[in-house]
Amino acid sequence: MGMIEDHLEIKPPEGVPVWDVDPYDPDILVEPSSYYAELRSKGPFAYIPKYSILACGRHEETREVFSDHERFVSSRGVGLQDFHLKKPWRPQSLVVEADPPYHNKTRKVLMRALSPKATGALKERFQQAADALIDELLKRGEFEAIADMAEAFPTSVFPAAVGLKQSNKRALIDYGAMVFNGLGPDNELRRKSMAMGPDIVPWIAEQCRRENTSDDGFAATIFAAVDAGEINENEGEMLVRSLLSAGVDTTVTGIGSALWCLASFPEEFEKLKADPKLVRPAFEEVLRYTSPVHSFCRTADADTRVAGIDIVKGTKILCVLGAANSDETKWPEPERFDVTRRPMGHLAMGSGIHTCVGQNLARAEVAAVLTAIVNKVDRIEFAGEAEWRPNNAIHALDKLPITLS
Repeated sequence: MGMIEDHLEIKPPEGVPVWDVDPYDPDILVEPSSYYAELRSKGPFAYIPKYSILACGRHEETREVFSDHERFVSSRGVGLQDFHLKKPWRPQSLVVEADPPYHNKTRKVLMRALSPKATGALKERFQQAADALIDELLKRGEFEAIADMAEAFPTSVFPAAVGLKQSNKRALIDYGAMVFNGLGPDNELRRKSMAMGPDIVPWIAEQCRRENTSDDGFAATIFAAVDAGEINENEGEMLVRSLLSAGVDTTVTGIGSALWCLASFPEEFEKLKADPKLVRPAFEEVLRYTSPVHSFCRTADADTRVAGIDIVKGTKILCVLGAANSDETKWPEPERFDVTRRPMGHLAMGSGIHTCVGQNLARAEVAAVLTAIVNKVDRIEFAGEAEWRPNNAIHALDKLPITLS
């Protein structure tokens, strides 16, 4: 067998429709809803010949593949590249791109650093920062919400929470975009992102060193594990890097998407203002409705079978989380944004042992921003057309002109 995009080339399994589509087409990445619906209509899986992969978009099969770490591994890469066949462009993540038993060791350290107690201690600091930001934006009235809110807030509070002694807003955001674009094929998006590497990657690596972090952030807990002999120094630096690669871009996306949802559905914003306790469930609905991480891959680590379909070892499977999160068999009227829905079982934060280890932090940051908006803002209106930014793994806004009053 040959290789395509640095993974095994496979034949279409019996009973699986062949679908001549490019999931990484910029038009699909910008507006994926029709693609999601058609993928689900194909059945449990579709074979995409352009990349010789299987794609799943129904909730049941997507959840099975995405969460079964024994049959469908992450250690071979969560993008198109198979790390067993081609060395990755960067050292692979010790958590996202790892499987047990090694994954257990590294995840344990990160979970300690990002524990509910650790993130809860930041709640007041986050709220003060969010309140100040919303006060400032209310004075301005009209502003560009991605740069001035969605990017501004995480990059103002997250570096200090990690314990970085230096911060660079643009480098942090561009690094996240580069990591997620790197999960796709060798297309223009990936090449353009990779071109930023020589300027960004050395700076990121330098900030992850012990001497460049404080003794009162998440990094301090990680390096304490180094001192205790749980992990080595290089692993400690790599775990700090994991925070930077996945902890900014996804939160930026979540905040931008939340504001877009509330502006798009003013009646839901009114419900939220009437009952501020809905802030947390509302964000879960934002995650389900917009799926900030639209797709991740898994690799079959053995010959196996799902939904009556035979899958050969080495098959790359594109788990289309955005499609699964809009599956009408799982959620009634999935096209409707509803802050009272409480969408248990959405896949936006992962599933199984690879559930996002930083979800407490992301939820705390977004909750602070939404709470400030609910308490201080009466109306959210578009001041222009929203623009979505194509990315090989993230469904994110690029521009969001907004007026707050």
